Amino acid sequence: MAIARSGIKRLLPERIELISGPGCPVCVTSQRDIDRAVKIAGIKDVVMTTFGDMMRVPGSDASLEDVKRGGADIRVVYSCLDALDIAGDNPSKNIVFMGVGFETTSPTVGATLIEAKKRKVKNFFILSNFKLIFPALENIARSDKVRIDGFICPGHVSVITGSIPYERIAKRYKKPCVITGFDDDDIIKGIDRLVGQIKVKTSRVEIEYKRAVRKQGNEKARRVLQSVFKPADTDWRGLGKIRRSGLKLKNEYREFDGEKKFKVNVPEKALPRGCACGEVLQGIKSPPDCALFRKKCTPQNPVGPCMVSSEGTCAAYYRYG
Repeated sequence: MAIARSGIKRLLPERIELISGPGCPVCVTSQRDIDRAVKIAGIKDVVMTTFGDMMRVPGSDASLEDVKRGGADIRVVYSCLDALDIAGDNPSKNIVFMGVGFETTSPTVGATLIEAKKRKVKNFFILSNFKLIFPALENIARSDKVRIDGFICPGHVSVITGSIPYERIAKRYKKPCVITGFDDDDIIKGIDRLVGQIKVKTSRVEIEYKRAVRKQGNEKARRVLQSVFKPADTDWRGLGKIRRSGLKLKNEYREFDGEKKFKVNVPEKALPRGCACGEVLQGIKSPPDCALFRKKCTPQNPVGPCMVSSEGTCAAYYRYG
């Protein structure tokens, strides 16, 4: 979104192509996980809470916004702690937080669960749809569907993870990695550093975003994450199931597992016909390559999640061209 808003693509020579990948947590959430949240939201005495971007993401038959209009109690929150407070204020209700996000968001959810355990809250549950960015990067790095010469790595995730995990991508797959921020200057410097590495045929990890990212990252946040969650195989929209790329609750916190508490039957259903979100997330297509883009699929009437999210590639193309 930052690249689209800045117009940087129009300034680059033709031989440099910037391709969007699976960097939007809303977009990579599988349709089945959305369907599960929609079903649970319809259960009596359930209050579903989530971030605003998730409300309009279409499931197989409905979005959370649709079932809210039908009478379900669904509330937008700005943090997981807000959902925990709702649980405290509504002891006769079951409060469910639909969590999505990468390593940036999940530590705050882990801290909330530690607090919930401390408070002995019994009516608070999590749907853990959190993702780990590095297994997805490896999936793309070894893919033969699209040729990537280097990665502009996310500054917000890297604040938590640090730069060390990217070294496996650089060494094993010979893909240079540069961690940048989101200002125009950061992005241009990041591209310049990547091009410099590619020219001399080297592959290493560089931190351009030094004002926020350290090599070791945020060790306290990672300790919180590791105390509450464990890696698990999970489905990514467009990328399929990736081994150990998601987060599930450890046994000590299984009492807060919404999927375990509300055992709903969620069959696998076909994705919307003609929607190219999966290919966009893999970098195989750009939004204008989708037959639905700007026609049947718009921010007002989205067919796929890449048009819904404020970080979605299709939304960026629609807004900024």
